[in-house]
Amino acid sequence: MPALSARIDTPLAVQPDNRKVVVDIAALNKFYGAFHVLHDINLQVREGERIVLCGPSGSGKSTLIRCINRLEIAEKGRILVNDTDLSQNTREAAKVRSEVGMVFQHFNLFPHMSVLDNCTLAPISVRGLSRKKAEELAEHFLHKVGIASQAGKYPSQLSGGQQQRVAIARALCMEPKIMLFDEPTSALDPEMVSEVLDVMVKLAGSGMTMLCVTHEMGFARQVAERVLFLDGGQIIEDAPPEDFFNAPKSPRAKAFLAQIVH
Repeated sequence: MPALSARIDTPLAVQPDNRKVVVDIAALNKFYGAFHVLHDINLQVREGERIVLCGPSGSGKSTLIRCINRLEIAEKGRILVNDTDLSQNTREAAKVRSEVGMVFQHFNLFPHMSVLDNCTLAPISVRGLSRKKAEELAEHFLHKVGIASQAGKYPSQLSGGQQQRVAIARALCMEPKIMLFDEPTSALDPEMVSEVLDVMVKLAGSGMTMLCVTHEMGFARQVAERVLFLDGGQIIEDAPPEDFFNAPKSPRAKAFLAQIVH
């Protein structure tokens, strides 16, 4: 599979700004005990927008996207996803959450279940699909991520890159409106990173709304419409990739890029 670096010179097109706002975050604050993780986060994400979040470890990137999927509950502020307030523990909020897919750093596949069964479990149990329909859906998305031939295998029989592609297919089987990625390549051996990023590039090109926490700056240059740089639980910079990489405004972002971009 070709390396991602071969395609960095052809970034995806930027879409118009009149798209519907699908995530609206206002004055969001999150604490872990006395530790103030997120400070007054304000962010709007439009339909089909591709956003990369970067910054040093502990800056709040993963916590922020976990709040969008309601895996973390913020103590202050508001998150609207498709006009539904996720701070309200209602059936409607639970439905919206089911429409937000997430891919984690570690694959979190069920080791005792086949690839196919990992992908059909949620569509059957959460969405109420028949097994036949769920399997058709799973086969479709396993094909999309280039791993359909592994449907009958178990996670332990797959490489790390293959397992992460299964995790992406599993999330897509819920037919989410928004996809969140939390450092999806950081647990992979270097030679497996490009196969996962290749799938993510194709997904971005399909028009999926995506927020991705990553240190893969080549991916950010090619895929992102906006790059958010976080430090100390705050969004320090929010800019198009060309501006962020070529002319970062904050000294903290300049120092970060000097260390991570070679």
